Amino acid sequence: MDLTTKWLGLELKNPFVPSASPLTKSLGMAKQLEDAGAAALVMHSLYEEVVVAFDEGVSRFAHQGCGHAGARQDQNFPCELDCYLEQLSSLKSSLGIPVVASLNGVTPGGWVEHARELQDAGADALELNVYHVAADPEESGFEVEERYLNLLELLEDQINIPINMKLGPFFSSPAHLITLLEPAGAAGVSLFNRFYQPDINIETLRLIPTLHPSTSTETLLAVRWIAILYGRSKLSLGATGGVHRAEDVIKLLLAGADVVHLCSSLLQHGPKHLGVLIQGLEQWMERQGFGSITEVRGRMSQLNVADPSELARANYVMMLDGYSPDAAGGPGM
Repeated sequence: MDLTTKWLGLELKNPFVPSASPLTKSLGMAKQLEDAGAAALVMHSLYEEVVVAFDEGVSRFAHQGCGHAGARQDQNFPCELDCYLEQLSSLKSSLGIPVVASLNGVTPGGWVEHARELQDAGADALELNVYHVAADPEESGFEVEERYLNLLELLEDQINIPINMKLGPFFSSPAHLITLLEPAGAAGVSLFNRFYQPDINIETLRLIPTLHPSTSTETLLAVRWIAILYGRSKLSLGATGGVHRAEDVIKLLLAGADVVHLCSSLLQHGPKHLGVLIQGLEQWMERQGFGSITEVRGRMSQLNVADPSELARANYVMMLDGYSPDAAGGPGM
């Protein structure tokens, strides 16, 4: 069974790419992911705020006479950036699969400086994790999109490794934005980034951070948009969020994904779950008579389905129009 695919210009043995998560902080765990079948991996994210906070702390130590001036160069006192670059170099020297660095920046200078350092450390590609919540009422949708496009144009002049843009779902016209990303410098997109929502403690009246594992139903958002984009963009299409079962993988490939990213399912079940998914995909392909991923990809895209409107408004109308309560009082179809 030929599971090979191409992503960001990289030739991969299969479409399974673990996404940014704590799993890649350990070289041992990364090796387990490779042994279990991962075709590439995306490192955990490097956050500009964490690097800046460390440097500011070192500066305060120096001003207080603690003797730590220049600590960023002191191997006994490494900063977050040093640790990340060391981990990247270690992964590259120990693994036989592509390693993609993940950068979550804030300032233009931070994006550029750290992107260069990640490239110099050997990253095969760079994923931009632009975690921007458009909470300013004065900021228009156009300005939000310009933030992404300007960043790509800025980095295109500074680095020469492929750039993957991880996008959230909250754009007024995702398809239009994605058509603009390629000329701005992107090689691919990953759909969709999860925006973790803060919760409220009703007793202490405080906001509290929350983290809930994804579920398989979350893949359907990516299924729709990848099916719409397939054949209309030359960008690599990566699917992220909710990939837990072989069925989820198959749906995303049928929609047109080049690769599927996994996080929650690997955190819950460990690297061995990759083998379960790969086996499930191969068994389904055999039952259906597919010999390669190329034959599967995009078979259910908007370009290839009998009624393209089912990926847009028709599905909405059919679902609501066909709804009726069952005899027991619950929903029935």
